[in-house]
Amino acid sequence: MSLSWLMYSPAAFAVVALSLAIWRQIDRSADQSAWLALIELQNKKPTEFDISMIAGLPEAAQRYFRFTIEPGAPLCTAVEIEMTGKLGLGTKEEPNYRPMRARQILSPPYGLVWRLDAGAISGSDGALPDRSWTRFWLFHVIPVVRVSNQDHRRSAFGRVVAEATFWAPASLLPSAFVRWEDAGDDIARAIVTYGGFTQSVDIRLSETGAPTHVTIQRWSNKNPTKTFREQPFGGELSKFRNFDGYRLPTHVEGGNHIGTPEYFPFFKADVTRLRCRSQTAS
Repeated sequence: MSLSWLMYSPAAFAVVALSLAIWRQIDRSADQSAWLALIELQNKKPTEFDISMIAGLPEAAQRYFRFTIEPGAPLCTAVEIEMTGKLGLGTKEEPNYRPMRARQILSPPYGLVWRLDAGAISGSDGALPDRSWTRFWLFHVIPVVRVSNQDHRRSAFGRVVAEATFWAPASLLPSAFVRWEDAGDDIARAIVTYGGFTQSVDIRLSETGAPTHVTIQRWSNKNPTKTFREQPFGGELSKFRNFDGYRLPTHVEGGNHIGTPEYFPFFKADVTRLRCRSQTAS
C-alpha cells in the first residue's frame, strides 16, 4: 500500500498543481474581461468641463470641482491607476504592513478592478454592475480568500464612490446617478445612486478647495462582532499633482473606523501613474 501511494503521489500532485494553475489563469482572465467592460461602459460622447456644469451646486461642491478639474479638460470618468505602498494585513496594534504594488481601473458608478501584488499575497478586488468579488492567492498558487455575495457588493459600491472623489471627480458631476447637498462651508457631500444602492460621501476641503479627507458610512463587518453594518470608512489625501487638467492626490491613506479611536489606516498608497481611460480618451 505504501509503495502504491509513493507511485501515485507525484501524479496526484501534478494534477492538483495543474488545476490550481488553470484556476489562477481563469481569475486573471476574468479580471481582464471586467477591466475592459468597465472602460466600455463609459460615455463615448466627447465633452469638456465647463464651469456652467456646476452652477447651482452648493458652494463647497463648486469649490471641489474648481480645484480638481480645469475648465476645458476632457471629462474623464474612467481612470487607470498604478500605485505602490503598504498594505496592513494585521490589526491597529500590530499592523503587519507589507510592501505592495497594484494596478486599478476605476469607473464610477459602475465599478472597479484592483489587481494586487503584495509579495506572498496577490489577487484582486472588483465590482461590476451585477456582481463583486475578492480573490486572493498565497504564493500565486493557493487560493486563500474568495468572497462574492450581496453584502460584499454593497460594501464594494461604497469603495467605488469613495475613490471616485479623489481619482475620478468628473464621474461625480451632476447626472442621473449623482446629486449634491449642502453640508456646510468646508464639506462637499455627494449622493450616488446606482444598481439598487445609494451611498453618500463627505469630502472635507481645505481653504483652497483641495479634498483632504473623505468619509463614508460603509457597509462592513470589520468590527469585533463581525456583523455587517454601516460604519465610518475613509482616508486622507495629499501630494496633489496635475494629470492632464485634473489636480489629484498621489498619496492616500485610509481604512476602517476613520474619525474614531479604532481607526486603522491599513491602506497606504502612492500613485506612480494615472491616465484617462474613458472612451473619449482611449
